[in-house]
Amino acid sequence: MPHTDPPARPESVPEPAGIFHRSYLLVTLGACALVFLAAFESLAVTTIMPLVSRELDGAGLYALAFAGPLATGVIGMVAAGNWSDRRGPVGPLLAAVAMFVLGLLIAGTAAAMPVLVSGRLVQGLGGGALTVALYVVIARVYPPVLHAKIFAAFSAAWVIPSLVGPFAAGMVAQLASWHWVFLGVVGLVVPALLMTVPALRGLRATPRPAATALPEVPPDPASDPAADPAPRARGTAGSAGDAGRVRPAGGAARLAWAVLAAVAVLGLNLSAQIPSAEVPGASGTLAAAAVGVALVAVRPLTPRGTLTARRGLPSVILVRGLVAAAFFGAEVYLPYLLVERYDFAPTLAGLTLTGGAIAWAAASAIQGRLGPRLGHRRAVRIGSALVLGAIVLALVTTVLAWPAGVAIMGWIFAGGGMGLMYPRLSVVTLALSTEETEGFNSSAMSISDSLGGALALAATAIVFTAATTTAASFAGVFALTAAIGVAAVAVAPRVGSASRGAAAQQPADRTQP
Repeated sequence: MPHTDPPARPESVPEPAGIFHRSYLLVTLGACALVFLAAFESLAVTTIMPLVSRELDGAGLYALAFAGPLATGVIGMVAAGNWSDRRGPVGPLLAAVAMFVLGLLIAGTAAAMPVLVSGRLVQGLGGGALTVALYVVIARVYPPVLHAKIFAAFSAAWVIPSLVGPFAAGMVAQLASWHWVFLGVVGLVVPALLMTVPALRGLRATPRPAATALPEVPPDPASDPAADPAPRARGTAGSAGDAGRVRPAGGAARLAWAVLAAVAVLGLNLSAQIPSAEVPGASGTLAAAAVGVALVAVRPLTPRGTLTARRGLPSVILVRGLVAAAFFGAEVYLPYLLVERYDFAPTLAGLTLTGGAIAWAAASAIQGRLGPRLGHRRAVRIGSALVLGAIVLALVTTVLAWPAGVAIMGWIFAGGGMGLMYPRLSVVTLALSTEETEGFNSSAMSISDSLGGALALAATAIVFTAATTTAASFAGVFALTAAIGVAAVAVAPRVGSASRGAAAQQPADRTQP
């Protein structure tokens, strides 16, 4: 097989150059714009969906309009990861944007709820693939020293829509039509993609010859004092050279597992909609079966040892899913608590989350500026502890009827914790990947994120509806998410550092009999 050298970064770019240096400016703006638009669309749909459901008489499909994209997103993540590892990120990125736009067009022109849900399914497929493809682009275009900064920019691009998205979507739906909330984004996606095109030229699969060993990732002394800085000898088990010769196999099989995981996520989300009075125990039975299927299906989609918290990359992937489950599982009920228990107006209750969003963006920027002065493991440990502390405050506020301000202030710390560790988890994932496994590992991280949030949302919905009183419902939700937060704090110290070769080998091992 002929060897193709990876596209060289401009030699004129000094190592400390920022993500807005002229050599990276267009791809930075384009990638952040794509993340911004995907985030805006996600939040905007939440705002307009009650209006859409009423106009299209689609109350029966309301939950599916949200659960569907989560399910198909898992398929898109795996497909983009497989494709990126074999052919590079250009094709997956273009296809992801095309699917995302197609879904917007279908939903924006829908005259019936089933058609709109179909568009949302296509949109989720493209959105899931988009995330993974962008991660691989980052790994190929930016030097590692800039990874923390570009992921901080992604966090800001995701958080900003939470400040303006719901209001903007409501105004568009009120002044024009809800259709334009979907269609209006289409005209902005294409220019955003075009800005990334110059950086995409030449980004193809870059297989390495068998005689070339991959570089080792330097240990993170601040976060892993015990890390062994000595690279493994080439030719030993798990060496960088071995990993460089092996690509994760079984792409079609992993895609089938992704479909099964998507069905399980969908079934778990729908299980909460089963009336317990009509079919006693059906909701719990279906939920338990769906969780079991999801855990079985996710094993081939993640590095070996993820579900057992093996040190290194597997724990990185696991922590990502646990903190997503804890944070998002609790966040959706905080405004609900303020409305039901403290008589907040819905608008004011929603605005209470703004503090957490701002803290997320601020903490992301801070960790990006700190760079290696803040160790990866330390950032993850602090962040997970902050999220757990905020959820415990919400639980105590519910049980002891403390002032609402306690939970609101606590959520600012939760947002700060997420902003501190989310970019670092992404950085570590790419640092422990080779070019042959960047797609697989990026998709594993995105799948853990998506499945963690989806499973937690479904589980909290079941707990909330099972309780007999309002206070018990909220207490049950926050107790469950706090337990998940405890698990995240327990696994966080195992993030550590490992050699790139060792990490890269894990997905290949997963496919072996």
